[in-house]
Amino acid sequence: MTDTSTPKILVSGETLVDFLPEQPGSLSDVSTFERRPGGAPANVAVALSKLDETPWFWTRIATDPFGDFLADTITKSLPDRFIERDTDAKTTLAFVTHDSTGDREFTFYRDETADTRLRPGGVPDDVLADVDWVYVGGVMLASNPGRRATLDLAERAKRAGCSVVFDPNARPELWPENGFPNMIAEMLTLSDVVKATPDDLEMAGFDAEDPATLAEDVCGAGPHTCLITLGGDGAYAHATENAPWGEQSVRHDAYDVSVADTTGAGDAFTAGALAALASGRPLDDVLAFANAVAALTTTEPGAMTALPTRPAVTQLRES
Repeated sequence: MTDTSTPKILVSGETLVDFLPEQPGSLSDVSTFERRPGGAPANVAVALSKLDETPWFWTRIATDPFGDFLADTITKSLPDRFIERDTDAKTTLAFVTHDSTGDREFTFYRDETADTRLRPGGVPDDVLADVDWVYVGGVMLASNPGRRATLDLAERAKRAGCSVVFDPNARPELWPENGFPNMIAEMLTLSDVVKATPDDLEMAGFDAEDPATLAEDVCGAGPHTCLITLGGDGAYAHATENAPWGEQSVRHDAYDVSVADTTGAGDAFTAGALAALASGRPLDDVLAFANAVAALTTTEPGAMTALPTRPAVTQLRES
């Protein structure tokens, strides 16, 4: 996709291949998988483009056949200026398994793969000067040099006056013991808005059980706003007096849809929230819009391939 305008959102992070099972069950029991494009930041970036808020996307993709598949897929929706190609590494693979309710687990093959090899400075300061929002995810923090690149981007984005949006996206098998809580604590000091699940925050060392306390505790660590997704129970948000939209707490119930696969629902929520925030919507409407984007994503299998358009989101909200 060629650059036709200057995006006000920058998304950074991994692009990988998800292998989705044809039936529920453990990885040892499933024999057939379907290849789909994935990676939380890639899902967020493509979802934003489908919501008419096309971002910059900084990622690194291999030149192996899986990488060609990913590059061909995402450049149909996104400008290619910051989509790097790596000739010396393979593509990350993630095998997804899910139970009868659609909840899923991941098994990664991600040892020195292309997405882990982002290096600091890939997005220059003059680009950040024109961007209002920068999104980063926790998977990129699991190893270097991607960790250094992500922290460097967040630090420079803050200096440039961007709002940094962070999703911890806990994936236990990617982290050594105690590595995740320490890294998340550092990242929270650089973040303005955090989107997370209770499980993400538990792994990060937060021990509160109710969303209200969790969100307040996260905001106490640095961000001015915390959005907590609650699956079938909707979402909760808390903002401090330092937030542009003022101190408040809001909750929005989930939309009633037929769930086929929850893969990518959290990323869809993040994209919906980012699109709404970038449009200057109030916090309660941000939650409502993000919940609708996430709900529609669960009605079809896959993550990126199930992302809805803005008209579809509007139709669900009005139904």
